Amino acid sequence: MIEIVPFASQYLESVGTLIVGIQRDEFEIPITLEDQPDLQNIPAFYQQGAGNFWVAVSEGQVVGTVALLDIGNHEGALRKMFVHASYRGPGHGVSARLLDTLLEWARARGLKDVYLGTTEKFLAAHRFYERNGFQQIAASELPPSFPKMTLDTRFYRHAL
Repeated sequence: MIEIVPFASQYLESVGTLIVGIQRDEFEIPITLEDQPDLQNIPAFYQQGAGNFWVAVSEGQVVGTVALLDIGNHEGALRKMFVHASYRGPGHGVSARLLDTLLEWARARGLKDVYLGTTEKFLAAHRFYERNGFQQIAASELPPSFPKMTLDTRFYRHAL
């Protein structure tokens, strides 16, 4: 059984291992855990204001993550959505459950929009976000407080 739970310190090492493994091994992005200070202090970075960070846990192992960063003005940024390869797809529903958890949380806290940035490489992610109500937008349509990452070249908005 897979549970979606808010991040707690017991998951810190597993979160870093999962995310960096996917970034480097699957998508060949030359990045380290040290390059991502948000992952070294998740409560201070994400679990503030309307933000939060969730993990999908199967038999004690972190198999997925998603974060909502409160960027002010009743807006949020979806960050760190990663699911282990063997837990992807409709058979497991991990991605959908993580996203649903994030969107329900955002609505309950009065957010009006959730934005995200991704790279051109993440083709399956593009389809997933579009199927789930995200619409592609130009970078110029992002709010000024959106934390644009260097690798981000494609942007989406979900009106709540």
